[in-house]
Amino acid sequence: MNEDLERGAGLRRFSYRVLVTATNNFSNERKLGEGGFGVVYRGYLTEIDIVVAPVLTWAVRYKISLGLASALLYLYEEWEQCTVHRDVKLSNIMLDSSFNVKLGDFGLARLMDHKLGPQTTGLVGTLGYLAPEYISTCKASKESDVYSFCVVALEIATRRKLVDPMAKDSDKGLVEWVWDLYGQRKLLLAVDERQHLVYDEKQVQCLVITEL
Repeated sequence: MNEDLERGAGLRRFSYRVLVTATNNFSNERKLGEGGFGVVYRGYLTEIDIVVAPVLTWAVRYKISLGLASALLYLYEEWEQCTVHRDVKLSNIMLDSSFNVKLGDFGLARLMDHKLGPQTTGLVGTLGYLAPEYISTCKASKESDVYSFCVVALEIATRRKLVDPMAKDSDKGLVEWVWDLYGQRKLLLAVDERQHLVYDEKQVQCLVITEL
């Protein structure tokens, strides 16, 4: 940590004045997203010539999606019992400095026997991420977790919220919006248009079609 601080790569405190300048007075043009902990802005710190929170490239987004899939596979197959998370969503994903995924908040998780099917556990989780069959039966399973993963992957790929009143076709939910694009053979339009970066079309199709 000391070495990181000496070379300017560790944690630092910034004054409110500096943050106002870096984000152009917290302008909407610099706004990247908003969650339970507040708003995230893209900023430029002139004193140390660093851009903070640039939009993630497609390669990083794809890596995050694969990392989350690997974490879930470990929970389902690598233990003596299957661990069903029951609350897979964006806000429960943590990233290290290399964008490796850490899945957090296991407060709703349940251990289940590999040989048993879905178990009645009561309906918990976050609306929008819950599988339709889980809502109707209240039986959690790794399959219901996978549905939640698919919604998260769509959010990562498109940089759209489940319901985004500021987006085009805001009357549609994220899954419905992407599904319509797929039916029109315009799937690539679902990729975050604000990236303005090169992405792998096969990876996009592989990731998004898998979710659908």
